[in-house]
Amino acid sequence: MDDLILVQRADDIATVVLNRPEKINALSKALWVRVSEVMQTLTADVTLRCIVLRGAGDKAFSPGADISEFETERATPDQARAYGKIMHEAMAAIRDCRHPTVALIKGICVGGGLELASVCDLRICGESSRFGVPINRIGVIMGYPEIEALIDLVGRATALEILLEGRIFDAQEAKAKGLVTRVVADSEVETETYATARRIADGAPLSNRWHKKFARRLLDPSPLTATEFDESFANASTEDYQEGYRAFIEKRKPQFKGR
Repeated sequence: MDDLILVQRADDIATVVLNRPEKINALSKALWVRVSEVMQTLTADVTLRCIVLRGAGDKAFSPGADISEFETERATPDQARAYGKIMHEAMAAIRDCRHPTVALIKGICVGGGLELASVCDLRICGESSRFGVPINRIGVIMGYPEIEALIDLVGRATALEILLEGRIFDAQEAKAKGLVTRVVADSEVETETYATARRIADGAPLSNRWHKKFARRLLDPSPLTATEFDESFANASTEDYQEGYRAFIEKRKPQFKGR
């Protein structure tokens, strides 16, 4: 089962690879479990600064769930509920990761694959990438956590367009809908994604973590408490804050330590 996910490390950037190339990275139940486990382990690693999520090979990020499992793993409401819990835990592990996450998308990114990519912070794809959620073609529905992630990303009207039509569309349309952050030539996807990850990793990690936290909190319509509002200024007590502005004044690259 360990081979279902590969974790590669280059300095302070980790790459998580969905590793079922023989199934163009279709998401099996076991693979959903491993995504959750691996992301929880990586989020606890304070030496990391960014995580890249990708599929093995060049054909697909992921085409979604492995339909061949449905007869044994999702054939009844109870089974579907248990399977859904595993999916939602994996999505939450990516969404709630303390480190910024970037989806590197080559080829197909549909269904559950798009759901995983949608909870990453950024999504970079190639011109030939294809997107969509054609699950109404097989009678499957998105549960609340999944559709919430899609609506947060593209809005209610566009989310319903994607779900009700079940159409597969190209990278430029995905960019116009807000599904992806950036579209580049197929040959440049890896270069651009890792350049992006490096820019993120070179920034102050506490700043990135706070920005992720604040952006998530603002999805909640309830008013900020005084304590929450004051957290916006807590960084002034950190070593990285002192290092950042002093390095700027001294015209040198800052050495952030995450504290």
